[in-house]
Amino acid sequence: MKLETVDYTADNAAELFVQSLRDTGFGVLKNHPIPKELVESIYQNWHAFFSDERKHEFMFNVETQDGYFPPNVSETAKGHTVKDIKEYFHVYPWGQIPEELKEQIMDYYQQANAFAQELLSWVEAHAPADVQEKFSIALSEMINGSEKTLLRVLHYPPMTGEEEPGAIRAAAHEDINLLTVLPAANEPGLQVKTKEGEWLDVPCDFGNLIINIGDMLQEASSGYFPSTTHRVINPTGERQTNSRISLPLFLHPKPEVVLSERHTADSYLMERLRELGVI
Repeated sequence: MKLETVDYTADNAAELFVQSLRDTGFGVLKNHPIPKELVESIYQNWHAFFSDERKHEFMFNVETQDGYFPPNVSETAKGHTVKDIKEYFHVYPWGQIPEELKEQIMDYYQQANAFAQELLSWVEAHAPADVQEKFSIALSEMINGSEKTLLRVLHYPPMTGEEEPGAIRAAAHEDINLLTVLPAANEPGLQVKTKEGEWLDVPCDFGNLIINIGDMLQEASSGYFPSTTHRVINPTGERQTNSRISLPLFLHPKPEVVLSERHTADSYLMERLRELGVI
């Protein structure tokens, strides 16, 4: 299995992108409309935020899950017992955001959301008719106006040598949502698990966008679009002293959206959050 990078400006970009999602659970796009300079500036500004003790003034709200999550409350991936080596900030338009970072991060949130709706329309257009019929409403409409779509600013700190045995930056997991839209991080480490059970490095050329399927799209498509296991491994050598900033946008449907006979978006999300131990 090989992850090919698709040129967004190509005539057959939508077809190639959806085929990559179907085959691997991941799609990688270059020459897309999200400005690389905006992403780079966000990485720099939020790295400074995570380096400042002021971050503790924005501690997360248990009820609404917005704000700063320190390393000691970081996620433990489903099926694992050791916490990931990371801290992060949950950005929602209605949530707490440091004032000096708000305008820029919301600009990105809106641009990435609009682009994501186009990607969801690609997915629907290039799905077989019997899969399209399973969607209760148009995929792009599922996230239109959703207040659940989450932008997570992740900071993986430099390695100290004192990490808990077995801990890695992000243990193997699947995402909960429909699609995840991720600008390539400032450091490598993202890997996807192939159908053969091997780990494959995801192309991380800065400026690319990495998109992967989440469990909700897998549920809504009765498994046609696979939610693929992925992880972020620890750096080695000189890279151990580097921080890694990552900016995934998790596309969540409106709570009342019907995913399948078993689940609405809300019931599915609650089930998974309980499994993760965050509620």
